[in-house]
Amino acid sequence: MKKHLIIAGVPRSGKSTLSRRIARECGYQHISMDSIIAGFEQCFPETGVNTNAPKSSLEILYTISGKMAPFLRAMTSVEEYDEQNGPMVIDMYQLLPEDYEKHIDKTLCDILYLVTAEVTPEERFQIQKEFDTPQDYSYYLSDEERMEGCHYLVEQSILIRDECKKYGLPCYETSKNREQVLEKLLLSRKSF
Repeated sequence: MKKHLIIAGVPRSGKSTLSRRIARECGYQHISMDSIIAGFEQCFPETGVNTNAPKSSLEILYTISGKMAPFLRAMTSVEEYDEQNGPMVIDMYQLLPEDYEKHIDKTLCDILYLVTAEVTPEERFQIQKEFDTPQDYSYYLSDEERMEGCHYLVEQSILIRDECKKYGLPCYETSKNREQVLEKLLLSRKSF
C-alpha cells in the first residue's frame, strides 16, 4: 500500500499545483484542506478554527494547525481509509511540522513542505504580482493587502523551514525556481 502524501506549506508556494499533478499522474486522490477548513469555520465555530480571527497570522496558524492535525490523523487512519480508491495527496496550508510530528502516523503518511523563506516580503510581492492569475485568490487583492500577506507568508515560511530542520522533515524553497522544484518532486514521487 502506498502511503498518503501531505503537501504542506504557505499559500502560493505550489502546493495545489504539485498535489493536482501527483493525483493525475501517480493515481492519488487529491484532497484540498482549504474547503474542509472553511466548512469547520462555518459549521463548527466552537472549534476555534477561524482564519479571520483577530489575532496575528502566527497565532492563527498555530491554532488551526493544532486543531486540524488530529482531524487529519483520523482522516488518514486505516479504519477510515478505503484502499480501493488509492492513496490521498492532501494539500494543506495550516499544518506545522510540530503538529505533524505530534499527531500524524508516519507509517501511513509522508509529508513535504513548500515555503518561500529565501526572499524579502518585497521580493515575494513582485514575484506574486508577476505570476498571479485570475484563478489565484491573491489576484484580486489590493497592493496593500497583497504586501501585508507577503510579510506574513515570509514570516511563516521561515518558521516552517526552521521547524522542518528541527524535526528532519523535507522542506523545499519555491520562491525562485518553483517549476523546476515541483518537477523534481513529481519525478521523485513517480519512482515510488
